[in-house]
Amino acid sequence: MFKKPALEMFPEYTRGYIKLLPEGDITDILAEQLETTYKLLSKVTEDQANYRYGEGKWTLSEVLGHLTDTERIMSYRILRIARGDTTPLLGFDENEFVQKATFYTRTMTDLLEDYQNVRRATISLLKGLPQKSLLNMSKANGYDVSVETIAYMISGHELHHLKIIKEKYLLSGS
Repeated sequence: MFKKPALEMFPEYTRGYIKLLPEGDITDILAEQLETTYKLLSKVTEDQANYRYGEGKWTLSEVLGHLTDTERIMSYRILRIARGDTTPLLGFDENEFVQKATFYTRTMTDLLEDYQNVRRATISLLKGLPQKSLLNMSKANGYDVSVETIAYMISGHELHHLKIIKEKYLLSGS
């Protein structure tokens, strides 16, 4: 069973995300979030999916693609660290990933299916980990992190973006 680590265990830049999270087992939180996010975004039209609320800002489809890409990377980090690999893991340029991904060529239905598949794989990975591996540590993007902290970072990161989606995309009259 997972237990949310103390705030100081998280990299500084993620602490705002982590504060958004409820207490509880992260696999339950991620499963609940899967349903909530899917329900919210499955109602998005293709016009809304291509909306930008400002110059240089991502479209809603790019935000969803970013969430999915980031979760893939974080799950990979979880796997490596859980298996005892202490090789420092590099960061990634999220803007470059979005730019090169061409999410605009995919429908929201397709992007949502991809998101669901990745989330289910993350939950499956987490549920299959031995309890003793949850506290394994390594460096990722220059920060000391554990399997547990990365799992909670996935959910907190999504909550951060969902807040922006609700404020800037879905309530903007787009």
